[in-house]
Amino acid sequence: MADNNSLPGGESLQKQIKDQIVTVQILVIIFLCINLLLIVIFFTKECFYTTTRYILFAVTLLSDSLLLFMSDIFVIINQFHITIQVWLCIIISVVVLVYVTVTPVTLTAMTLERYVAICMPLRHGELCSTRNTIHCILIIHCLSSVPCIVILSTFFVSASLSFYKQYQLCSIEVFMFYIWQQHLRSAIYQLQFLIMSIILVFCYVEIMKVAKAASGEDKKSSKKGLRTVVFHGFQLLLCLIQLWCPFIEAALFQIDYNLFYDVRYVNYILFYLVPRCLSPLIYGLRDEAFFNALKNYVSFGLCKRNTI
Repeated sequence: MADNNSLPGGESLQKQIKDQIVTVQILVIIFLCINLLLIVIFFTKECFYTTTRYILFAVTLLSDSLLLFMSDIFVIINQFHITIQVWLCIIISVVVLVYVTVTPVTLTAMTLERYVAICMPLRHGELCSTRNTIHCILIIHCLSSVPCIVILSTFFVSASLSFYKQYQLCSIEVFMFYIWQQHLRSAIYQLQFLIMSIILVFCYVEIMKVAKAASGEDKKSSKKGLRTVVFHGFQLLLCLIQLWCPFIEAALFQIDYNLFYDVRYVNYILFYLVPRCLSPLIYGLRDEAFFNALKNYVSFGLCKRNTI
């Protein structure tokens, strides 16, 4: 970094980096505040924390908030070239590796819930009970832990004991000693997202069949379910592209550092921040019950402030 700043135009690059860091902090704070507000709304009504789709929605909010916070730590550490011991980096990376996958897996579970609600309405109450939802959340976290377990297992086998006490820039690449580890990581993520994509397409096709055959309120509900599945598909697509970003960035790093930095910044905004702000829009604003609860909560807060 110092070498780049000593070159002509280095000061402008340093200013650009500072501006981008400030922009990221503002966006992260905004998204965290929105998520926190929606989490508070979730606990205001019993119908929310006893209904499967709202419980899963709360899981995505918590997952996205934790991921935003931890990934922001990664951004700050790397931008200011702060080195930490590898064992501490492992702890931070475990959280990021698990929760980068929790949201897309939860979105898949939410898609399945919509499929059951629309295509199997008589069994919805049985299959989507609160007890089964808790079990589903545990399964989601188990499935999301698979890439983390594989990546760290290959690292533990390859690394010497002295390496854990070394100071390094904290990133997932620290755990990759060999090229086959990167290929293995990519293969696991691609397989996961292929399975999730197949589930999403299957649910979309089945809901579309019901929507064509339905009439009146059923047709309206089915079309709304289709739109929700499409939104989930768009989120999954952004999460899938996110997995390709490290490989693109690694290639650009060998060509041009400035281009590498700009692309990495854009990737973080588009494929880390944007997918994490879509959930509040899909379920927080499009859902009538949740939107009304949000509106009443904000109105009550304003009235209380004016009274004081």
